[in-house]
Amino acid sequence: MSKINLAVIFGGKSGEHEVSLSSVKGVIKALDKEKYNIIPIAITKKGNWLLGEKGQEYLAFNSASAGKEGGVSLEDSQKLVSVKDQEKTLVNFFEGSINEKIDLVLPILHGPYGEDGRLQGFLDTVGIPYVFSGHLAHAIGMNKAKAKIIVKNFGVPVAKDILLNKFDAFDLDQIISDLGLPVMVKPGELGSSVGIAKAKTKEDLAQAIQNAFSYCNEVIIEQFISGREFTTTIMERPKAEVLAITEIIPLISEFYDFKAKYADGGSKHVCPADLPEAVAQSMEEYALKSFKAIGCKDLARVDFMWDEKNNQIYFIEINTIPGMTPMSLAPEAAKFRGINFGQFLDELIGNNL
Repeated sequence: MSKINLAVIFGGKSGEHEVSLSSVKGVIKALDKEKYNIIPIAITKKGNWLLGEKGQEYLAFNSASAGKEGGVSLEDSQKLVSVKDQEKTLVNFFEGSINEKIDLVLPILHGPYGEDGRLQGFLDTVGIPYVFSGHLAHAIGMNKAKAKIIVKNFGVPVAKDILLNKFDAFDLDQIISDLGLPVMVKPGELGSSVGIAKAKTKEDLAQAIQNAFSYCNEVIIEQFISGREFTTTIMERPKAEVLAITEIIPLISEFYDFKAKYADGGSKHVCPADLPEAVAQSMEEYALKSFKAIGCKDLARVDFMWDEKNNQIYFIEINTIPGMTPMSLAPEAAKFRGINFGQFLDELIGNNL
């Protein structure tokens, strides 16, 4: 049988560029080269597309910076780009070449411009199929506030929050009066814990909001939930099912921030999680409701906090393209079910051929 021409897109314009590079290294290594003709496509931090061999060169050039927040400078991201900003036209932001017909795209992008539906809408427009959810599910899932509104409407409990817009006035004292302290401050559309802070004082809150606004125009401030953090991996096989519940225990930070996620020894994953049966059952039900409410396809991860004292579960967020290194949470959950990383990727790809 002829090989499947699989375009793997990575990088991107978001603050999660380096996370994508970390994911794609593991993905390309695990893909069966007897089944797939892998076509690398790198998207730089300015949105230039480097195709085929040029995409592979980009990954090799920036490989050492994979997984390091801000590790790829804007200058390094553009070093292989020939076309300057003022020379961009509708077509020449593509560099390099692809000689084969693309059978399927595997997007390994996290955050805006890759996981928020914009790439998927473009692929829909040109008629190229891809793995993971459609554009609307990605767009909703990426927007933390809107995702919470939708899952809450489907009966999934959420933490109290306040949404701020960069161009509107806000009152710190009123926020503290409504939510108390500490609070969690998050960019409204970003993942991988980039830009997230726990604010314990009014001064912390002001600084955290300012920092979060440097990533996007909306900031969500959430009531702090004291408890244990869990993630549920949902995969269509072909019916949506929870592969596992994993407890996330930060070891070097107060919460599961970027450092705890990606530093060696930064956190501990307990899979399967040690939970009372009734709590685990409720969490799985909430995860599947969230997956369906957002309209996800193929794979997603839903994160929860469990307030053990009050026995209350809270939806935190949904990840429509979870981290995809062999040691990431979704592949770990698959491994628990006896699915190695290569088989895991095969199933995701096979669902779309």
